[in-house]
Amino acid sequence: MPVILSWLGHASFLISGSSTVYIDPWKIDGEPHDGDIVLVSHSHYDHLSPEDIRAVSKEKGRIVGSGDVVEELGYGQVMLPGGEYTLDELKIQGVAAYNLDKEFHPKENGWLGFIIELDGKRIYYAGDTDAVTEMEGLENIDVALLPVGGTYTFDAAEAAGALKAFKPKKVIPYHWGAVVGHRKDAVKFAKKTDLPVEILSPMDSIYLD
Repeated sequence: MPVILSWLGHASFLISGSSTVYIDPWKIDGEPHDGDIVLVSHSHYDHLSPEDIRAVSKEKGRIVGSGDVVEELGYGQVMLPGGEYTLDELKIQGVAAYNLDKEFHPKENGWLGFIIELDGKRIYYAGDTDAVTEMEGLENIDVALLPVGGTYTFDAAEAAGALKAFKPKKVIPYHWGAVVGHRKDAVKFAKKTDLPVEILSPMDSIYLD
């Protein structure tokens, strides 16, 4: 089964294959109620949106997130950096996401990025992060989703530098065009790396071949 990845804008993604996975749904159009699992990286308002989680989740859909996410929602499964969660053929691994020289995302909060393994594809969603040492352990990543808007995460140049640690097959920049950052940041990022970069517009989808 082909895997389809859609950028829903800002830091929100939809991954569709044998399972349907949402990451940090925010400002979702409509109520699709098709999500088998919703991953929430941390509790900032532009990543944790209870109404959007309800809009995308199936009646018996699973919620997996950091400890503060589950505490705020009052339900869901807590994941820690390095933790794993499996649902049928879908495998999720938590990866630490934090700032190195900013105060917005402290390491001690245990906030998350994710590796999603679905139908033979490995997708890395970095979360709100800088170039942390945990990226050096990433292997066989088909698509890396990296924030490039700066201010709260690494900027375009820093994101490009982080790729030297693990070299994914393809990269998609996000965290631009809404709260912070502009398309020019995504373009700058693409020019800073030799790896293949695909710049999406909100609601664009690609097949992962």
